[in-house]
Amino acid sequence: MERVLILGSSGFVGSNLVAQLQRNGHPLRLASRTPALLNRSAWQQHQRVQADLLVPSTLPAALADIDVVYCLVHGMTEGRDYQRREADGARNLAAAAADAGVKRIIYLGAVCPDGAQSTHLSSRTETGEILRQGRVPVVELRAPVIIGPGSAAFEVMRDLVSNLPLMITPRWVRSKMAPIALDDLLFYLQLLAQTDECDGQILNACGPQVLSYEQMMQRLANKLGKSIKIIQVPLLSPDLSSHWLRFITSVPDGIAKALIGGLKQDLLVDDLPLRQRFPKRLLSFDEAISVALTQEQGNLLAQDPSLSALLKRRWQPNFAFYPKTEQATVLIDATPQQVWQQLCQIGAKPRYFALDPLWRIRELMDAMIGGEGRNYYRRDPFHLQLGDRIDSWRVAECDEPTKLTLHFGMKAPGMGGLTFTLRPQQQQTELTVKCWWHPAGAPGLLYWWAMLPAHAVIFQMMGDKIRRLSEDSAVVSVT
Repeated sequence: MERVLILGSSGFVGSNLVAQLQRNGHPLRLASRTPALLNRSAWQQHQRVQADLLVPSTLPAALADIDVVYCLVHGMTEGRDYQRREADGARNLAAAAADAGVKRIIYLGAVCPDGAQSTHLSSRTETGEILRQGRVPVVELRAPVIIGPGSAAFEVMRDLVSNLPLMITPRWVRSKMAPIALDDLLFYLQLLAQTDECDGQILNACGPQVLSYEQMMQRLANKLGKSIKIIQVPLLSPDLSSHWLRFITSVPDGIAKALIGGLKQDLLVDDLPLRQRFPKRLLSFDEAISVALTQEQGNLLAQDPSLSALLKRRWQPNFAFYPKTEQATVLIDATPQQVWQQLCQIGAKPRYFALDPLWRIRELMDAMIGGEGRNYYRRDPFHLQLGDRIDSWRVAECDEPTKLTLHFGMKAPGMGGLTFTLRPQQQQTELTVKCWWHPAGAPGLLYWWAMLPAHAVIFQMMGDKIRRLSEDSAVVSVT
């Protein structure tokens, strides 16, 4: 059986491909630029390595003794010059794979018809061309919009449908394509590793229905029980409309803008060669939506199993898949254990370390609408354990002395919490205070933006207060 390396294992397609291949007994090596993202309990039997296509020295160890490489990485979240970085990464991979004796590279690109003017689409095309210039045979599988839980294109659509009952849109909503279900894409990716008959080919993987973006949003709205009205305005371009996406969707800005920028024309291509080579009944768009909504909770659990109890109990279909986040980081002249001792007193004597009057006001507002904001309680003023109640919060994750997650328990349109992460840094501890929020539709987004000015200040102040308390405690313990 082929030995497989998946570059981009922690991403949307990569993580789902891992699950697909491991069910079929493939020996896998999983790679990511951030090894911590590979620490999932279901992946412990696989080799896991750090590999960055922009750091050639990380590639030989990742590619050693590998037969097939899946290249599922992209750079859309990394700023305006991501196309240059994608090209550099492709050159590094092509050279390193040849030196390692790899038999085949399977590259997941994007459907790109002639004349396409999108930076995102042209960058994917250029990446495939650079890979083919190397000595290792390449199969490039090009896909349009993928319908699955966590797919950026699907989640942008869902956020638009959930948050905007009335949409004023440019003409890009008329752009047509044949969206493909995630399960069907994984079917093709898996089979491409098992044959050399497609080496050197560019294959298009499409779904069975050609739909406009407007038709897709209307069908998704029907599935979600929403009513939407779309008004087209010819003066709005995709580039212009992409600038307000950060206020409407939880999908990372760079990815959302790149996707919308690719909708300037129809994305229609010939997928007959792939369908003839690998016959299969493909899922319709409506079927793909149903499967995605069924699978999404399981995908979230796989990404962060430490929050499984919370997600199983609280998750609702109208929550955005990607959370909105705000965070602050401080360096502390103390050990992680000393910082943890101070952190575990949250809700007790130091309350919430910063701007306590604002917390009191928010708790009062919650109590006025029937919430538990003023039901103050702590089991122990100095120690925490999983499931503990801290006023209206619950301890959802307690990994001493590295990570503490509190689930927000006051009434609000969505699900969220606070995560405190401690990392040793030589003689110091890096403390990150991160607020995360899965908004429930437009009310959830409005709530997030209303709270953001306070969030921008309060979490930095919390970190600074914990730093001072920890450093004072460290001095006392030394003396």
